[in-house]
Amino acid sequence: MRRSERVLAQDFGQKIRKARASKGWSQEELARKMSEKVNVIKSSEAGRRPTDAVISKFERVLSVVLMEEYTPEEHRQVGGGGGGGFTLGDYLNGAR
Repeated sequence: MRRSERVLAQDFGQKIRKARASKGWSQEELARKMSEKVNVIKSSEAGRRPTDAVISKFERVLSVVLMEEYTPEEHRQVGGGGGGGFTLGDYLNGAR
């Protein structure tokens, strides 16, 4: 069985900007409707991650989905794989 979790979409800033523009709202109008400061809107649209509470407000006020389902791979191989690239240790051993 796989567990899924919700993660913020990578293009959340663009989604916010497009949804706001489609409603014909300025950043100031959106901030007022969300009871947030304009700087929160500007920084979110620029790609800085807002708080979870602000994300929920964006989703509710703009009717947009910003949190996406993510299912991590259960059989992810970590480390070891024999591909062996050149490591820092290899470099230091060669320098002696």
